[in-house]
Amino acid sequence: MSGTSPGLEPPADAVKPVRHPEAPAPGELLGAHYGQCFGCGGDQPHGLHLEARAGEGVSITAEFTVQAAHQGAPGLAHGGVLATALDETLGSLNWLLRTIAVTGRLETDFRRPVPVGTTLYLEAEVTAVAGRKIYSTATGRIGGPDGPVAVRADALFIEVK
Repeated sequence: MSGTSPGLEPPADAVKPVRHPEAPAPGELLGAHYGQCFGCGGDQPHGLHLEARAGEGVSITAEFTVQAAHQGAPGLAHGGVLATALDETLGSLNWLLRTIAVTGRLETDFRRPVPVGTTLYLEAEVTAVAGRKIYSTATGRIGGPDGPVAVRADALFIEVK
């Protein structure tokens, strides 16, 4: 057992994810779902304004900087905002599969506080696909892309038609 919660462990018949041939190229900015999206939209004044880029395989990198409007405890990012950043990053992976999918389950671990003004460096990858179920994982680091892990998540997305 890998420590993953029931429901987030891919079944034995899951397959390795395959990047769609028409997916954005590695390094390419994915862009916003739409302007008012709280996670990635540029028209949302208090949104995360998260910017995601396609990585190698079925992976992406993303960044967002914690603003004063994102506080929970004074001077620190709200846990729900950090979970939203992870969910947004994980959801953006579906661009690489060219699949429309919604979050079915998101399990988040908070490892260290993230102060206001900090840039969170996120990495995510799809680990397996089983029918309509897409399994993925993400980490958020502070102090740079190789900095200490502040938050991490495992997720299950469900493809919708």
